[in-house]
Amino acid sequence: MQAKLYNQAGEQIDTIEISDYVFGIEPNVAIMHQAMVRQFANARLGTHNTLNRGEVRGSTRKLYRQKGTGRARQGSIRASHRPGGGIAHGPHPRSYEKKMPRKMRRLAVRSALSAKQASEQIRFVDAIEFTAPRTKDVLSFLAAHSLNGKTLFVLDQKNEQNEVIYRSARNLPGIKTVWAHYLNVVDLLHFDNIIMPKASVMVVESYLDSKTTLARTPGIVLQTTGAAGTSNIAGGEAV
Repeated sequence: MQAKLYNQAGEQIDTIEISDYVFGIEPNVAIMHQAMVRQFANARLGTHNTLNRGEVRGSTRKLYRQKGTGRARQGSIRASHRPGGGIAHGPHPRSYEKKMPRKMRRLAVRSALSAKQASEQIRFVDAIEFTAPRTKDVLSFLAAHSLNGKTLFVLDQKNEQNEVIYRSARNLPGIKTVWAHYLNVVDLLHFDNIIMPKASVMVVESYLDSKTTLARTPGIVLQTTGAAGTSNIAGGEAV
């Protein structure tokens, strides 16, 4: 299928051929929902903990004799119904991890991309080049393309130019950068606009399109370490 291709100044310069299998399928809402639930669940730390009556501080002596006082029997000051006592059936550390087959994860991403493309919320650009890390360059880019709302920049790989883009956009609220291999349903559905350079399109199609391979994008090297590679892809994962 054909899509409009813009330059950095916001002018349409050509069209780009994009995969129907990635950007033109019927969105599977149920799979997208399942992928979102899984992503949010896997982001939970599960470090919550409470103390039961055997773990709180307090004496183990019986408060008063069993019979003859006219009061209800009491066995311990650490009982759950007493102030400062242990918590009954409270939460303890656990894992919230949910698993999902790779084909389903990729179907969810393709469904989200197709939904965004159908709504004309994906802006394909020839390339993005900033000379130095400056926030006003990102604002100028968004103004040139008449984009309002939350915007996601999809970058192909870690290199010097993409590092400049990341540093230029990181201080702006509602703006995020993500590597193409870490594209996820939550980000795609959360942001109003998706900025995708041609290089990023090739990377996305290389692992989401069943008819293409990584040989279509020579020279791509994934690097996920470093400050920029970890802070700007929080919540995502390679699919």
